[in-house]
Amino acid sequence: MARNQGGHTDDAVAVTFIGNATLLLRYQGLTLLTDPNFLHRGEYAHLGYGLLSRRLTEPSVGIGDLPRLDAVVLSHLHGDHWDRRTNRHLDHEVPVLTTPHAARRLRVLHGFRRTAGLRTWQGLVVERGGHRVTVTALPGRHAGQPLLRGLLPPVMGSMLEFGPVGGPVRLRLYVSGDTLVYDGIEEIARRFPAADLAVLHLGGTRLPGGFVVTMDGAQGAELARRLDPRLILPVHYHDYTVMRSPLSAFLTEAGRIGLDDRIVHCGHGQSVRLTAERGAAPVAF
Repeated sequence: MARNQGGHTDDAVAVTFIGNATLLLRYQGLTLLTDPNFLHRGEYAHLGYGLLSRRLTEPSVGIGDLPRLDAVVLSHLHGDHWDRRTNRHLDHEVPVLTTPHAARRLRVLHGFRRTAGLRTWQGLVVERGGHRVTVTALPGRHAGQPLLRGLLPPVMGSMLEFGPVGGPVRLRLYVSGDTLVYDGIEEIARRFPAADLAVLHLGGTRLPGGFVVTMDGAQGAELARRLDPRLILPVHYHDYTVMRSPLSAFLTEAGRIGLDDRIVHCGHGQSVRLTAERGAAPVAF
């Protein structure tokens, strides 16, 4: 595998954690963004049905400072994953890969003409300069109660498979989306048994009435145990007032079940470089 002058493998994904569930992913000439959320500290995200949540952190990158994007991967249409700044300032010609529900609303209501609504297990390929990423929509469930599921927008997880056009997959990144652990998750491990990195949306988001709609620390550790990825990156914690489960709860539970050596410690504004080399830890840069 070729190495650059800095000693890193060229076949790598650079991951920058902007905040909440927003990641900037770069592989060769490809650049993707996940769940764009660029509200500032103190501003309110709209979560539907009059529910608001105040942001507690600052995004490490402003939307105007983003590089050219090849695609956006959006797990669902909630204000802490796609906000009003994104509606106004994101290039409306960038492809958005998301749920059919979100794709339809973004296209009709906000003029994002290049949306792709992916049904579960459906994939779409994005290519640039001889390299590609295949984005496959995966099952997710934002709530446990059937009634509440009808009130929340549909959510998807994503498997991002990077590699050369016409060649093998080099790296697999799983992004959980705002899901809880449920039996439908098991099929992910059967279809994609070798994810290099699992990006887990945590926070234990709690709605009025005590309903929990994102994984807390124990659920996040359980999902990681079931999917058995090589490495784990926790995101979606500490950012909004509705998030009640701290990162420390996940780290404690992950350590208890023997997963602490897989955790990627990448805080807000930090970046890591993930290679396909087994046993190689991500390199911060």
